[in-house]
Amino acid sequence: MTASPPERQRHLRACHLCEAICGLVIETQGEEIVSIRGDQDDPLSRGHICPKAVALKDLHEDPDRLRAPLKRSTGADGQPCWETVSWDEALDLAARSLVEAHNRYGVHAIGIYMGNPAVHNYGMLTHQGNLFRYLRTNNRFSATSVDQLPHHLTSLWLFGHKLLFPIPDIDRSDYFLMLGANPVASNGSIWTVPDVRKRIKAMRARGGKLVVIDPRRTETAELADAHHFIRPGTDALFLLALLNTLFAEGLADPGHLASFTTGLDEVAHAVRDFTPEYAAAHTDIAASSIREIARDFAGAGAAICYGRMGVSTQAYGALNQWLIQIINIATGNLDKPGGSMFTLPAIDQIQNVGAGGFARHHSAVRGLPEFDRELPTAALAEEIENPGEQGIRVLFTGAGNPVLSAPNGRRLDSALATLDFMISLDPYLNETTRHADIILPPTSPLEHDHYDLAFHVNAVRNTARYNPPVFAKPEDALHDWEIFSELGARVATLLGLDAQATAPPEQIVDMGLQLGPYADRGLSLQKLRDHPSGIDLGPLTPQLPGRLKTQDQLIRCDTPQTLADLQRLRDEFPIGGNSTTPPELRLIGRRHVRSNNSWMHNFHRLVKGADRCTLLMHPDDLRARNIAHGSEVTVSSRVGELEVTVEASESVMPGVVSLPHGYGHHRAGIRMDIAREHAGVSCNDITDELALDALSGNAAVNGVLVEVRPL
Repeated sequence: MTASPPERQRHLRACHLCEAICGLVIETQGEEIVSIRGDQDDPLSRGHICPKAVALKDLHEDPDRLRAPLKRSTGADGQPCWETVSWDEALDLAARSLVEAHNRYGVHAIGIYMGNPAVHNYGMLTHQGNLFRYLRTNNRFSATSVDQLPHHLTSLWLFGHKLLFPIPDIDRSDYFLMLGANPVASNGSIWTVPDVRKRIKAMRARGGKLVVIDPRRTETAELADAHHFIRPGTDALFLLALLNTLFAEGLADPGHLASFTTGLDEVAHAVRDFTPEYAAAHTDIAASSIREIARDFAGAGAAICYGRMGVSTQAYGALNQWLIQIINIATGNLDKPGGSMFTLPAIDQIQNVGAGGFARHHSAVRGLPEFDRELPTAALAEEIENPGEQGIRVLFTGAGNPVLSAPNGRRLDSALATLDFMISLDPYLNETTRHADIILPPTSPLEHDHYDLAFHVNAVRNTARYNPPVFAKPEDALHDWEIFSELGARVATLLGLDAQATAPPEQIVDMGLQLGPYADRGLSLQKLRDHPSGIDLGPLTPQLPGRLKTQDQLIRCDTPQTLADLQRLRDEFPIGGNSTTPPELRLIGRRHVRSNNSWMHNFHRLVKGADRCTLLMHPDDLRARNIAHGSEVTVSSRVGELEVTVEASESVMPGVVSLPHGYGHHRAGIRMDIAREHAGVSCNDITDELALDALSGNAAVNGVLVEVRPL
């Protein structure tokens, strides 16, 4: 008698593959995923999904995903190889290596790098301290300083907490000024906004206006009422000219913010010489257009100024983000429905984590400042190469691939090979983990439960959602949080310390919900279990001054650090400069909806179709160099060169070339077969680790000076 096939099961789940956290309906039959579609009942995503969500099936089933710990070994031929080992052997070896480095060289001989996916898994957020509390090293790094450090620093200076991000309230806005952001491709960034395309169209349908400032006509710019090209690295001049116009024409009015805001008069004085004419000479945006944007912004019922990667990852990243917030404050559009507003998530990270700090210690080689106890990732390679007492001898990486994401990835690649020992918590043998001595793979995302601690802080609407695992955890497997706890306990024992007791992350979430801002509604983990599509907690609401964490709950606009940074800008862009197109080329990055950094390229449905790792270049620049569309070219910078196919495109302005981020899967020793077939090139093989935002220490990977030549 033939056994009946297993019944289909229906699971509700939030996608964790980008910041949008879209709700999903996943159907399974036994151990097979049958279908993945959007959850129409999710109050945040409203049924929307992107292609990445469907690829959860590929991630879960990927034969290249590691299912057991690996230890680097030496084969019979004398060449390096990998062997599968038990969890006890892997964790014991990892713990001994950490403690031996601690005892022999000191605590700062240990380095830590945490990648972007760490914030997509709440167990990593709740439990990484179970290891790191025993590793009291100053050599900590993360993706923050190649991505979003200017946001955190600005929030700390103006609002008193690193996570107090004002979020564009697009669903009620009349005017949206967007710089260096492409949410149609990214689904939002430091802005959880599923189905942003529909939200933009709805804003325009009710008479609202979207204006995009970007060196490339992005997918988002295609939906805009107006798009203005801007020369990479000059956004601060444009923003200063907007402020100048607002003050000069009497358009500045902080409105309800006036009673708890100081320093706007000082800002007005500081920007008096940054006229639209001055900005036009360097940005290539006409002075008349700048004045029109300023007037329209001030005259709108509710307006938003928002900037993301393009304005953060450049030489004036912190200044840009500060200016964006000052524009919102000066026009009364901060903390205003339809403007930029603060969220109130069910588990309030503003109350639960420290405010952050800046420049309390510095890197050993260049003296770069820490932020929130982390050093700029652009310094990681040199800190490994440092032969001094502060040099890194042993490195722990978690959910990160800095060889492809950090500037001058080739230098870091070489530096990793010199470490005494390296431990990686990662599900893949990739461009970074190939240097590890021990790889500790966690369970598949669908094998553990999910509550998003990070991105509800940035969400366009206050919601809460918890989902149990889709599949049971395999018998011989560990979750991320269990790996941190088990490894931390071993390190503590070897150091002669008492290991701290740990609770499962769902217990921490339950406590956070019951003690959070919606406790009076009886919010708890059980209540979320009873509502698996999530609970709608309402639109964003005004929260100032009560939400501020600054001294005396005041917003002090005259930030000394940013006002002082204006002189650096004047020195680089002198008054009287001109807008003549320079002969050099500037490199910028780009995103695609089917990708997210370097960890989405091993799934066929996300890489199929035309090659997306091409160099976009304006036809005029191609002709000037006698380069044909579709030919192979060499792109070089101070740090190196690469070869790539060039694509003629009027979507980039003259003088600008664009490469996507996260490719370069050609390095030997990785186990990612599909990614190798679509290897592309790494733009970070030619970005410069010495190019930084001098104010914050964030990597300036946009606007890198490059040369393009035919092969």
